Amino acid sequence: MGQSVVTLEMLQAVLGSIDEGIHVVNAEGETIYYNHVIASLDGLSEEEVMGKHILEVFPSLDTHTSTLLKVIQTGEAIENQPQTYTNLKGKQVDTVNTTLPIYVHRKLVGAVEVAKDISKVKQLSEKLLELQEKVNATQKARKISRAKAKEYYEMDDFITQDPTMNQMKKMIPRIAKTDSPVLVYGETGTGKEIVVQAIHSASGRKKAPFIAQNCAALPATLLESLLFGTTKGSFTGSIDRPGLFELADGGTLFLDEINSMPVELQAKLLRVLQEGVVRRIGSSKTYPVDIKVVAASNEEPWEAVKEGRLRSDLYYRINVVSIFLLPLRERKGDIPYLIDHFLRYYCQRFGREKVQIEPSVLRKMKEYSWPGNVRELEHAIEAALNVAEGDLLQEEVFPESLQRRWVGTLPASPTERTQLSDAGKASREKQSEMPLYSLKERLEREEKSWIQKALEQTSGNIMQAASVLRIPRQTLQYKIKKYKIE
Repeated sequence: MGQSVVTLEMLQAVLGSIDEGIHVVNAEGETIYYNHVIASLDGLSEEEVMGKHILEVFPSLDTHTSTLLKVIQTGEAIENQPQTYTNLKGKQVDTVNTTLPIYVHRKLVGAVEVAKDISKVKQLSEKLLELQEKVNATQKARKISRAKAKEYYEMDDFITQDPTMNQMKKMIPRIAKTDSPVLVYGETGTGKEIVVQAIHSASGRKKAPFIAQNCAALPATLLESLLFGTTKGSFTGSIDRPGLFELADGGTLFLDEINSMPVELQAKLLRVLQEGVVRRIGSSKTYPVDIKVVAASNEEPWEAVKEGRLRSDLYYRINVVSIFLLPLRERKGDIPYLIDHFLRYYCQRFGREKVQIEPSVLRKMKEYSWPGNVRELEHAIEAALNVAEGDLLQEEVFPESLQRRWVGTLPASPTERTQLSDAGKASREKQSEMPLYSLKERLEREEKSWIQKALEQTSGNIMQAASVLRIPRQTLQYKIKKYKIE
């Protein structure tokens, strides 16, 4: 017995002296050996891991992503698999792992993983690439005066990894080929102007004018003369001057915040879209215009229609093609991607070396709802880089109002508190009155109700109802049949 103990101690001493991480689990996935090297890589102590199941210690893994559990399930080795992860101390680690099954008397009793830290090698290779990029930039600098800078955004400028938004990006070239009006809607800061300019850039009109006008920025009379133009003598001080419709002839006219356009002007806009001609204020003469109109709204357009702020006939005319941009809180996977993009952009712009964000701050940024969406995130990064001195952005370099919202200490206004209280009370009362249904039944009842409302609003027009619900027409037809909706 003494000999076996010595042998075990010798084995542990040998494994402990190896400068590579070693992690051994039994057939149940519980750790039975974990050396100091792998502990250092993971940012853990050996005591925190020993005897515990892998998924208990590493909750970000599952049975599909854990190589140790996969080897236990399949009995097959995984060799030289690269892995990049952030350990519990916020440090990024790059390793190459080999994971092997352990058999005793032909019975699978566990698995062992050997991890080699290649972080320094990868960092050196990245620095080499950065140096090469600087060399290339220097070589191209001599030619930049002869190269024309990009005038408008292109779809690649819309930074996302979200599947829904990437699907939207794939639609842009097809949308750009036609002259049909387009309605882009999404909250402030979601990137509507990037999408609109990208449509222009991808179209055959890209060499023609692109003119943008915010419909909420001017009084009705001034906006009317700006859009439609004036004739001399039509009002005091008026001159013969073309409006934006004429100036955009052959190109694209972008009408931002269309939901804020005065209702009296919406009828004139509809006439231009339908007839393809514009009449200046005070003139009986018409001017033909060939333009692609792209409108944008920072709210759900149908809500503006229901409240009488957007004419329904104009809505149906400009909503031939609709694009909805998800708010950042609904595509949180984009947050770290955007943070990295803006860090690189502003570091380059300010002539700074690469900086990083303190891990605890980065976690708060990932969890924050970003009501100002991508624009708020960008401005937060820019503001922090303006005041930060070192190469690590800590919480105090970000705007104070943002810091307070991160920790949830920014109090709601009295109105917001009352609304939240009333909403909570109404929700509780509603729930207490609700009959007991399964989750699936409740979802189906709710979905059927929304479909019926959309069909009522659009007088049974399936195409328009599908647009209101933001689902494909074929999907709506299937659901109408499924729920037996008349």
